[in-house]
Amino acid sequence: MPIFGTTILSFISGWSAEGGRFAIEKTAEYGFDMLEIILPASLDFDAKTTKKQLDNNGILGRCTLNLPANCHIPLYPERAASLIKTALDKVAEMDGDFLGGVLHSAIGTFTGNPCTKEEKVIIKQVFTEVAHYANKRNITIAPEPINRYESYVFTAADEVLDIIEAIGTNNIGLHLDTFHMNIEERNFYDPIIRAGNRLKHVHITESDRGMTGEGNVHWDDFFKALAKIDYQGPLVLENFSSQIAALVGPTSLWRPSKYNSEDLAKGSLSFMRKMVDKWHL
Repeated sequence: MPIFGTTILSFISGWSAEGGRFAIEKTAEYGFDMLEIILPASLDFDAKTTKKQLDNNGILGRCTLNLPANCHIPLYPERAASLIKTALDKVAEMDGDFLGGVLHSAIGTFTGNPCTKEEKVIIKQVFTEVAHYANKRNITIAPEPINRYESYVFTAADEVLDIIEAIGTNNIGLHLDTFHMNIEERNFYDPIIRAGNRLKHVHITESDRGMTGEGNVHWDDFFKALAKIDYQGPLVLENFSSQIAALVGPTSLWRPSKYNSEDLAKGSLSFMRKMVDKWHL
């Protein structure tokens, strides 16, 4: 059975020592198995203390990283590689084996053109370098394609899978998010089937970032595909409530949410469990 997780965004807008402790405790209280920790770009993060808190609460932890503007790979490849390597060191300190997230570009950074051949060469070079660094630490990295309004680099599963095949290493995987898939993919089935065992991390998010099962995501197609590849990795809730005021601007929550953060998290966890049971994952 897959692992049921949620991100820190169910509880807090960004990582801090105090907020992180609160998120860990709430993750366990609400019945999740795992907390996805979105590392701060500063990487001001006490990995060893966090690992102890996770263990004390009986839950797992996984790290993701979203590159900041000054680490947009096509423009700042050396700076980006350095930041990713430092993040990998933090993962290793937590005894972790995974780093996902928007590792390919800075969210909201654009050139006004599609990703060029020259930019793709730079991106491949950086991922080859950081994958080698990660491999020494037994860590898999998994970039997350995001929608066209947030990036021009990797916007669909095929683009990530193509670079994985071009590099030819076993420790680069795919991190999918149903919110972005709903915008960019032709369907929810084929990308998962192509990914197969290279699918390492999944964000479960409704089309409006609200309660799962109440929007436009084709959940049956999605879970049917997960069952077909026998996916046993994390299913990580990533939806937002405007009850957390600091999330409103960064996540464009311009309308009040129908649910508070607790009801949203618990209701979505129930939906995930229902779909896993339905499709015998």
